[in-house]
Amino acid sequence: MDDPVPTAATDAQLWWTGSRQINVFVDNESWIIPYAKEFVSEINRGRDVAIFYRDYESADKADLAFYLGCIRLTPDTVLRRHRHNLVPHASPLPKGRGFAPVWWQVLEGAQSIPICLFEAVAAVDAGPIYLEDQFQLEGHELHDEIRALQGKAAVDICLRYLCAPLPPPGRPQSGEPTFYPRRSREHDQLDPEMTIARQFDLLRVLDSNNYPAYFDYRGHRYLIRIEKDESTECRPEA
Repeated sequence: MDDPVPTAATDAQLWWTGSRQINVFVDNESWIIPYAKEFVSEINRGRDVAIFYRDYESADKADLAFYLGCIRLTPDTVLRRHRHNLVPHASPLPKGRGFAPVWWQVLEGAQSIPICLFEAVAAVDAGPIYLEDQFQLEGHELHDEIRALQGKAAVDICLRYLCAPLPPPGRPQSGEPTFYPRRSREHDQLDPEMTIARQFDLLRVLDSNNYPAYFDYRGHRYLIRIEKDESTECRPEA
């Protein structure tokens, strides 16, 4: 009997089921660095080999690249070094492209935050989507707690991709895209005439250590930092 003619599936399986070379990038001083390093450690516990990079220029060619929390557009020369270039993004693309999608969604009142894994292409956040998931908020979490949930969700969806029996197929994004702008210091301003309750979600998303909320009143600027008092048991709201 003649040998079977190779198919796309068998060709894919040849590299997918072997030891894959994986590059993981974080191109800035991002909060996600500890999660990216844990992601690399988790990969290296198995058959694959992963390397963590803080810049694109020093990375060698690899099978796969993951970009976590990156803020620079990836050069086309870097994209071409990999079979697939993968980005976790916390919005239901094409809605919510751009910056700080988790914070903007919390400010919109969302408690279920979508996360997807898509292919990096030349256009911002526009590539085909491979996987989708979500993580849940209860409405009381502050900045660091939300970051922890987001970081875990980002790593989990990347690991799901790697654990698939064959490369997951992508689907094109559909629908009208929307874009979130980059957050700036002016977005951290409170209104002294409004209640805490009405501005609580803004307080939740702010990094109190580095970028505390502020308000201007009677000719002065005041800073507001927030933290939970875990030693006090509060009554549930009616």
